[in-house]
Amino acid sequence: MSFTVAIVGRPNVGKSTLFNRLCGRKMAIVHDMPGVTRDRREGHATLLGMDFHVVDTAGFEDATGDSIEARMLRQTTLAVEQADVALLLIDARAGVMPLDSHVAEVLRRSPTPVILVANKCEGKAGMPGLYEAYGLGLGEPVPFSAEHGEGLSDLFYALLPHAKAAGALDEDEDEEDFEDELIPLRGEDEEEDENGDLPQEISSKPLQMVIVGRPNVGKSTLVNRLVGEERMLTGPEAGLTRDAIPVRWEHKGRPIRLVDTAGLRRRAQIDDAVEKLSVSNTIEAIRMAEVVVLVLDSAAILEKQDLTIARLVIEEGRALVIAVNKWDAVDRPSEALAHLQDRLESGLPQARGIPAITISALTGKGIERLMEAVQETYRVWNYRLSTSKLNRWLEGVTEHHPPPVLQGGRRLKIRYMTQAKSRPPTFVLFASKPEELPESYSRYLVNGLREAFSLPGVPIRLYVRGGKNPYVKK
Repeated sequence: MSFTVAIVGRPNVGKSTLFNRLCGRKMAIVHDMPGVTRDRREGHATLLGMDFHVVDTAGFEDATGDSIEARMLRQTTLAVEQADVALLLIDARAGVMPLDSHVAEVLRRSPTPVILVANKCEGKAGMPGLYEAYGLGLGEPVPFSAEHGEGLSDLFYALLPHAKAAGALDEDEDEEDFEDELIPLRGEDEEEDENGDLPQEISSKPLQMVIVGRPNVGKSTLVNRLVGEERMLTGPEAGLTRDAIPVRWEHKGRPIRLVDTAGLRRRAQIDDAVEKLSVSNTIEAIRMAEVVVLVLDSAAILEKQDLTIARLVIEEGRALVIAVNKWDAVDRPSEALAHLQDRLESGLPQARGIPAITISALTGKGIERLMEAVQETYRVWNYRLSTSKLNRWLEGVTEHHPPPVLQGGRRLKIRYMTQAKSRPPTFVLFASKPEELPESYSRYLVNGLREAFSLPGVPIRLYVRGGKNPYVKK
């Protein structure tokens, strides 16, 4: 059993720096500009051997109505309500500000216990602010430096009673981290099934599902619809999401790590430092993904930037599913679908058969079909073929369409093929003159693999090597 700690405070006091320090790695974007964090970000933290769940929140601002700040405040308030204890962070070097006093007053009315943390206390410059913090009426402040890691033991002892109250220290649990490891691939000596296939690779960890797309296409709305709550900040403003925010979720008994990301614009249009960090986080999320859902706006289907994002996903070897959002607003659905298929065939020929699902994240229409496509694409992405089945197929296709004749009249010899790994399906072809095998023949083999073994929509990698066939008896 674990307990949950929410980090709160006014903007730019070091909440995300503390979050990264407790998680042991840079998960949240850190920048001098106030208000960088907008959504709740969750992580697994370890402090001197004590494990707990930690939540980074947006800067606490006194706002009402439906402004961005007011929506951020509602997310922060919800995080405090769901936590076992809240850490109120102040900037000791700046001293106690009026907004700090306001936040402290709000937290005093909350049933959630509060620990006051005076950040940036390294050196003597933070001492006056540390003494001022006593006046907030939240007990003795913990002197701390998130940047330099000073005061970790003091924070540990401040959290200890709350860990005991939550029963976290009495339970011997194996907490899952957000960095998910996979069970190694099975070897070629595994028994084949009745169809000649190898047992499929199984993951004991949640499926890594990342939502990407251009700004304002409905990514966060889709995440909220999937998890069934207002988990992400949404609105008509473009670029609300700045960080790659992971959410633990379960679909029909299958654990899923769902990641919402910042919108990706064309590189030439990016001049803001925070947006550059957001883009880097999104690209890193794609690299760590298993299935990537590319969300499109039905009013602008597969524009140039959409194709750029899709090609990035394929180049990284991730499984790709396309979700065409706001489909309920389309006037001519049949024409829009035909346009989508034309764009897929011409723009992404290297991954034929990518599933494209029409949805409405606002109403929930098509969401179940989208998840079925995600599960099926994930299965194909993990597909493994036995070497014997592959070479029976290879013998047939090379007889039907033999390799080209080399200079001097000798025909290039293809010796055998094996699957090196899955995720994505990766094959190694051994030939007599690998450097002289034309790219067109490699594409012929890849397309044949995709068609013969039903591998639509996922990237297939084929490497050509030299060497003798080890399966031929001497």
